[in-house]
Amino acid sequence: MRGADHLIAALRREGVDTVFGMPGGASLAIHDALHASPIRHVLVRHEAGAGHAAEGYAKASGRVGVALVTSGPGATNLTTPIADAYMDSVPTVFVTAQVSTELQGSMAFQETDVIGLTHPIVKHSIAVEGPDDVARAIHEAFHLARTGRPGPVVVDVPADASRGPARPDAACEPRLPGYRSRVVPNGKQLRTAAAAIAAARRPVLYAGGGVVHAEASAELTALAREHDLPVTTTLMALGAFPASDPRWLGMLGMHGTRVANWAMDEADLIVAVGARFDDRVTGRLSAFAPAARIVHVDVDAAEIGKNVEAHVPVVGDARRALAGIARELAALAPDPGRLAPWWARIEAWRAEHPIARPAEHGDGVIDPEATLDALQALLDGGAIVTTDVGQHQMWAANRLRFDAPRRWLTSGGLGAMGFGLPAALGAQAAHPDATVVCVSGDGSLLMNLQELATAVAEELPVKVILLDNAALGMVRQQQDLFWDGRRAASGLATLDWELVARGFGVAARSVDAPDEVDDALRETLDEPGPALLRVAIAPEADCLPMFVPGGPAREMIG
Repeated sequence: MRGADHLIAALRREGVDTVFGMPGGASLAIHDALHASPIRHVLVRHEAGAGHAAEGYAKASGRVGVALVTSGPGATNLTTPIADAYMDSVPTVFVTAQVSTELQGSMAFQETDVIGLTHPIVKHSIAVEGPDDVARAIHEAFHLARTGRPGPVVVDVPADASRGPARPDAACEPRLPGYRSRVVPNGKQLRTAAAAIAAARRPVLYAGGGVVHAEASAELTALAREHDLPVTTTLMALGAFPASDPRWLGMLGMHGTRVANWAMDEADLIVAVGARFDDRVTGRLSAFAPAARIVHVDVDAAEIGKNVEAHVPVVGDARRALAGIARELAALAPDPGRLAPWWARIEAWRAEHPIARPAEHGDGVIDPEATLDALQALLDGGAIVTTDVGQHQMWAANRLRFDAPRRWLTSGGLGAMGFGLPAALGAQAAHPDATVVCVSGDGSLLMNLQELATAVAEELPVKVILLDNAALGMVRQQQDLFWDGRRAASGLATLDWELVARGFGVAARSVDAPDEVDDALRETLDEPGPALLRVAIAPEADCLPMFVPGGPAREMIG
């Protein structure tokens, strides 16, 4: 057996059923071995598409996503998905082929130092040295990618290591003596956290993407319902707590709800679970939650206290921590009546500023939020939705509703335009029978438009809802609000999107009038194969409310 055969055998032992990739000279042995295996290879049209598709697969399924590319530009084209997976803690393994060992360091054709290039944006990277090392490297990569705080792992495989013969008994067991993930939280800290909740008069549960990764949604929901605690979720945690539950305050942050941001601002206790207090949540740190004590639960000890001081640090798996806090809190039996004034304050805010304010189309002008309301009515929470990055992303986050995790897939920390379409392909590959919808904008969709060809060739029936404002909308909005209206490089030329989509073999429709929207959405969702609906929206449409970048989170405009 070649090293490449051992690599594919290792993937099969890890339960891999799908790999996203594109071959090249250095990867041919691996692709040759893959060809003879039952693992599905989804041939993308750009390596960035492979990386984002692996992310979409991982986010939708909870399993490790895998991308396989060749050396040089194949590997460098993966850097954006790798960085995206790092920022959002997505369990992924990126296998990059490399030039043969005897050529390394000579600036050989398509040689790139992938390990050095990706070092700051991976959880770990492994440089394979020979055929006998391949299988163990793959198993180590999977173990690292999915344990503790999940993340991307790069495995760089020289061509001679994949082509060369490997011993039949080549070692497979991971050998990671320096790696320890702490999953069991400290019992004393759990008791302290429970006591803090029992004493709080204005508590808020603040859930981040770590709740989804830890499969802790049920524990979060049970804790909030049992003790009538208000809950806000980050962009990455939509669906981790049911949006239909009255305890949900909506998404917090720059484009979140006033209710969520104001509750955080006036809270006397914030219980952060699997969240990292990033700047899009906190705004100006010196003005963030001035009266709150902080309980911070995270599997990654490095996150605790990094941005905001944690008064009660809890290091460990979110599911175990939430279950432990619930047990301790039940024993304390706090008086639920203590929260009545807090809920009265929250309800007053909510009455004046609903989580989703009514949206209507204008006279001959399509309103993007009303369009997404119509989409929500048709999907009824049963679909997997991906987005790209920009205004459409924030509109979708605030208008679509999810009662379960892994149905909302987006790029958070990196904010990578071009994520949505390939991520939808990955989600569809993971769940062939699901309805998968990509909500995108004209600027974002152009970033990886070529993956429409993949959707057709691989029979992945994703539906693209394109909100077309002929602009980089979020850039244009900030230029209007904060740069005296100077629209530098934010306008885009209009395209014949129907013609473009049909050129790929994708069913397409375009709507420009409000009375066409509902039927067009229904028709697009009913298409048996890939479909694109271009919805013309007003170039001046703004995504509001928001707080000023770098300003206090409580001071929302719009």
